[in-house]
Amino acid sequence: MSWLEVVGWAGSLLVVVSLTQARVLRFRVLNLVGALLATFYNAWVGIWAFAFMNAAITVIDAYWLVRLLRERHDERAYEVVEVGPQDAYLRHLLAVHAADIVRFAPGLDLADPVGPDGGTVLLVVRGDETVGVVAVAGTGDGDGRVRLDWVTPRFRDFTPGEFVYRDSGVFAAHGYRRLVFPGPAAEQHAYLERVGFQQQGTDWVRSVDRV
Repeated sequence: MSWLEVVGWAGSLLVVVSLTQARVLRFRVLNLVGALLATFYNAWVGIWAFAFMNAAITVIDAYWLVRLLRERHDERAYEVVEVGPQDAYLRHLLAVHAADIVRFAPGLDLADPVGPDGGTVLLVVRGDETVGVVAVAGTGDGDGRVRLDWVTPRFRDFTPGEFVYRDSGVFAAHGYRRLVFPGPAAEQHAYLERVGFQQQGTDWVRSVDRV
């Protein structure tokens, strides 16, 4: 097999693999690289119809990658919406994604995500799509324990949770002085640092700015 055939097969394989990705950023990256290789291969061998098609796909992928990366920290692209712990839409969302959510919050009662003492539930929304849920249980002593900080698979390459923690006025309004993330897995540490938590023993803690 010549190097040119290797390029052609690699491009085709990457395009196919990209279609299996749930994460929107990973899909765009793999699809762009695959389409770019396919463009080169088809242009080299003179199959212009497929060269044009893959070139167009490359441009489209590049546009969406730039837009997604530009908006990943843009508060104008995301909105935080508070809902009640027993909100019908919240219960539907948690039920639909139950199998995925329990991987990140084992033991969480999806029918009562904040527990018997009440708490706060915030949805992160991009347009009309819910991309994340943060559920905080009240403890009565000024601490809010983060029981769930979950992002849909499509947006797991981003950190939409930052929009919840960036403006902590909603937590202050509920009387929280600190947010405590108990015993997170090691792979969550980098994320928690990015959104302002600091490690204290086995827990991670973030102070809440007063309003």
